[in-house]
Amino acid sequence: MLAEKLLLNVLIILLPIFIHSVLFDNKSIGKSPYLCGVLQSAAVFLSLAFSYEEGGLFWDLRYVPMVLAFLYGGPIAGAMVWVTYLGTRTIMGGDLLLGYASGFLAALIPFIFMKKFWTFEAKKRIRTVVLVGLWPSFSMLMILAVSIIINGAIAEDTNQIMMNVAIFGAIQVFAVWIAAILHESLIEKDLMRKEILRAEKLNTLGELAASIAHEIRNPLTVVKGFLQMMHKQEKGNNHYYLSLVLTELGRAESIINDYLNFAKPQFEKLEDAELAEIIAEVTLLLEAFAAKEGVQVNVQFEWAIYVKTDRNQLKQALVNIIKNAIEATDDGGEVNISQVSGVNETYIVVSDTGKGMDSAQLARLGTLFYTTKDKGTGLGTSVSIKIIEAMGGTISFKSEKGVGTEVTIILPTYKQEPSDNTEHDKVNNAI
Repeated sequence: MLAEKLLLNVLIILLPIFIHSVLFDNKSIGKSPYLCGVLQSAAVFLSLAFSYEEGGLFWDLRYVPMVLAFLYGGPIAGAMVWVTYLGTRTIMGGDLLLGYASGFLAALIPFIFMKKFWTFEAKKRIRTVVLVGLWPSFSMLMILAVSIIINGAIAEDTNQIMMNVAIFGAIQVFAVWIAAILHESLIEKDLMRKEILRAEKLNTLGELAASIAHEIRNPLTVVKGFLQMMHKQEKGNNHYYLSLVLTELGRAESIINDYLNFAKPQFEKLEDAELAEIIAEVTLLLEAFAAKEGVQVNVQFEWAIYVKTDRNQLKQALVNIIKNAIEATDDGGEVNISQVSGVNETYIVVSDTGKGMDSAQLARLGTLFYTTKDKGTGLGTSVSIKIIEAMGGTISFKSEKGVGTEVTIILPTYKQEPSDNTEHDKVNNAI
């Protein structure tokens, strides 16, 4: 009979969560601590109303809504449930001093964990709720032990009480665990809904901005062309100013092209390209820049590994990533580029000995217009990620503050018999 009554209590405890889930989408009501307090207070009242009495003891899950209210609803919701418990317990009568003491002890641990609770991730929050939910069972067990010692209960009654405590503890842990999972699913659902709305807005804004950028690029190209003609013909004082204007126009055009590539990478000419050749061209292109920054670039690659891609797009992605590594590395540091091939894929690892990034910066890396550089738009990394993903590859970042950053690119590739070109016999190169 005890198990049936406690399972009924489990349904009572889960009912407020289902009601809350219906109202959760309404921002003005769904997240209100007062609503949480009212619903969990009703759960406490009903749990006490459907208690199972045996041997002068009442068995129910009255403390579970209190734990949930403090941890998920906050101090207001927790206080409302605690007051409801005290009021209901007073109406029921019995040993009020014991009831008040157990209610105070049951609320103490959830109240202590309340602020720290939301600093945990979802899985740890569930474990915390279960552990905190065990506290009322432990308190009740200690009270029962004291009661048995004082009253001198016979062995048969003691065995029955211990059996009830075991059933009570198991069902209470189950109830707390299920309730915590449902609460976390509601939180995840809300976060997902916000992310979907944000993605839809960004997609709409991205399409609008891409169309505007495309239209801006056309007159910009015309203006740049005429300025280049004027620049060639100008011999006076305006020659310097025209050079400056052309430089800034080139920069504006580059930003627009990067944004358009981010919106939708255009693979104009797909061809079978040797990956090592592309890496060699990129490192050769950046050799002068690396020397200027005082950075040593070490390269290791394998020949006869091919990828189907637009050479220019892949080169642009690699230039952005390697250039970022060089810029992040102090004078005298190193940037290492290695290519390791598997059966159907190739790993390109670009690591540096630069300043590195913390977890917060790493989480935002690749976000549009986010950059750790003093001057930059953040488009370079975003465009590179888009290009790699459009090729069917993946890119990941690993970084540690003060140690450096490692970028791993995985591309689908295939092998081909090497030609007699002696250059292909060079596997390890250093620039």
